[in-house]
Amino acid sequence: MKVHGLIFYFFILAGIIGCDEKNFSGLNVTGKVGEILVVCDDAIWQKPLTNELDTALTQFIMPYWPDVPTFELVHRNLETFEGAIKRHRNILFLTIDKTLSKSSTSIVSKKDVWANRQLVIEITAKSMEQLYAVCSDSLQEVHNLFDQAEWNRIRKYFREKQSPYVNDKISANFGIHIELPDGANIVASQPNFYRVELPNASRPIEFVGSGQQDVGAIYSGVMIYQYPYTDSSQMTLPNLLKARDTMLKYNVPHETSRLYMGTQYTDLVYPEASKSTNFNGSISGVEMRGMFVFKGKAIHTTGGAFWSFHFVHPKTNKLLCISGYVDAPSTTSWTHSLREIEAIWKSVSIQ
Repeated sequence: MKVHGLIFYFFILAGIIGCDEKNFSGLNVTGKVGEILVVCDDAIWQKPLTNELDTALTQFIMPYWPDVPTFELVHRNLETFEGAIKRHRNILFLTIDKTLSKSSTSIVSKKDVWANRQLVIEITAKSMEQLYAVCSDSLQEVHNLFDQAEWNRIRKYFREKQSPYVNDKISANFGIHIELPDGANIVASQPNFYRVELPNASRPIEFVGSGQQDVGAIYSGVMIYQYPYTDSSQMTLPNLLKARDTMLKYNVPHETSRLYMGTQYTDLVYPEASKSTNFNGSISGVEMRGMFVFKGKAIHTTGGAFWSFHFVHPKTNKLLCISGYVDAPSTTSWTHSLREIEAIWKSVSIQ
């Protein structure tokens, strides 16, 4: 990373740390989860800059299939940036200011400008060439900040309406708290395994060729399980997958006899793992993403996506996993539902 990239990253973070518990009375944000509104003149919204924006800001959450983009870009010029659109959840301004000194570029982040829990980032340069250069060097940091704002926004929404019954049951059995949406329900419980169904969601599905839309149900939930922790080798991807498959085989049966939830191991969607933390960095662990499929017969049924977080509970010395899943038609976007899963596991705290 170049020097001004380091300065930019520190400057942006300085604007958002410590704002978690503020209470704002402004209007709520608009726009879909997974959108960034790019506000700039039409002359700026041209190649090669649009190519750079698309590459850096519409990255895929791997290894899902069909592809799940982190963001989609929506363009508005300054003349049409008015009214409710100003309350969009994620806004990126790109501006050329010829009054700047020759070497000056400016990147500023602001929170809650026109709406509660809104993130606005402004990139200003003296010329088109300088604007392209700073975007080429710094858009990854911009993406990361919008990415964090997206799941953190959902986490805070879930926090506002909680079910004491569900929270108390999870806390008593696992010694943790997670933020769950209103209407979440425990549908299976064993001493070391809980499954929580999230409220059903519906998204419009457009059938290719017909131009008509129908409503497709998206089913999602969270599984929490634990087992004794003995050594660090348990936190490797092969061992986490082995434990996952054992837990799912005996605790997540399909409604069809002899079928149970398992992990999909094809090359295209082979599970991936990386080190991660919860929302405030107090818990370190391993996150894992991949696809599930119902197994148990010669011909497996279809499945969906999962996103898990594994860590060692400091009080019980058990390896604990929070694993969310999404079962949705391939003809509709999974971004919103997977963001909800991410927000839930990111929200975990020790009780």
